[in-house]
Amino acid sequence: MAGVRELTVDLGKRSYPIYIGQSLLDQAGSLLAKHGLSKKSPLLIVTDEHVAARHLARLEQALAGEGFQTFSAVVPPGESSKSLAVFERLMTKALEAGLDRKSAIVALGGGVVGDLAGYAAASYMRGIKFVQIPTTILAHDSSVGGKVGINHPLAKNMIGAFHQPELVLYDLDTLQTLPRREVSAGLAEVVKHGLIWDASFVDWCQDHADRLLALDPDALGYALYKGCSVKAAVVSQDERENDLRAILNLGHTIGHALEAVAGYGELLHGEAISIGMVGAARLAVRLGAPEDVYTVTKLALSSVGLPVRLPAHLDTDAIMDAMMHDKKFQEGTMVFIVPVAIGKVAINKSVSAALVREIVEQLKLEEVLS
Repeated sequence: MAGVRELTVDLGKRSYPIYIGQSLLDQAGSLLAKHGLSKKSPLLIVTDEHVAARHLARLEQALAGEGFQTFSAVVPPGESSKSLAVFERLMTKALEAGLDRKSAIVALGGGVVGDLAGYAAASYMRGIKFVQIPTTILAHDSSVGGKVGINHPLAKNMIGAFHQPELVLYDLDTLQTLPRREVSAGLAEVVKHGLIWDASFVDWCQDHADRLLALDPDALGYALYKGCSVKAAVVSQDERENDLRAILNLGHTIGHALEAVAGYGELLHGEAISIGMVGAARLAVRLGAPEDVYTVTKLALSSVGLPVRLPAHLDTDAIMDAMMHDKKFQEGTMVFIVPVAIGKVAINKSVSAALVREIVEQLKLEEVLS
């Protein structure tokens, strides 16, 4: 397809493609048919209220044009929809729509919708097919790799599964209506992929920050292709996070704790992860990494409009307690993904809680770059 970037998540027989380009939503029907989704069994499209108003009718039309029968479930926007209550409503909708073993659930939306719909697909009849159609920049990370799930009031993403999609369809046109704050938040995971894997891509993001923030299709398409390429490479080597895949959690140990303490609302996911990555970089320097690990990380995140300072009113004790509930806290030691250089990270399984507390306090005093 002209102008479309394509790459593959290599998982043997369960490999799947990622398509990145403009006007792909209109080709959804032909692409789903190409990749073997059944037209004889109903599809369930899961989306949120904001995305439904902009894109649902277009997707339904594209699928109907290829002979697919669709039903839709529209959930409230935001992290609160990744809940057991909303999950139960999706199960009810799937049963009412008559989904069978050859049906598929299509996620049209951001990371929340993808995680929720993916977990529904993983659970319904012990697993049916699943398609990711992300509509946010942030979801370039969550839509690839098959980690799906919902939240519990005590911990984020503690209830979930590994369930790979059949394909990922990334229409750049759906990103054009994103608010500036969500654009920046989404770019957090783009920059993260450079920080863990490719130093030159970190430089590229910083040099092209203005084009990325302006949603220039060519710059954005390249950045998402690079980010998805890193994610695909890591997942292909370690699908179920036995070792290498943990590097994708750079910034997430602190970031997830911030989200939990702030109530999944004050900070967007990407904003919390940005602060967490600055914290990880500070920690790295304390553990002996070069100073530029911290300075470059902070500058790169600041260049795309992300926060680097932890809100001072968030309670340090509560943040530390939330980290103890995180899946990355194992056997009494705190596991951190620590950068050792720009573009390279290590998994450190013995970071002391006292040092982490110091870093959290320092993050409240972080100088904001203009």
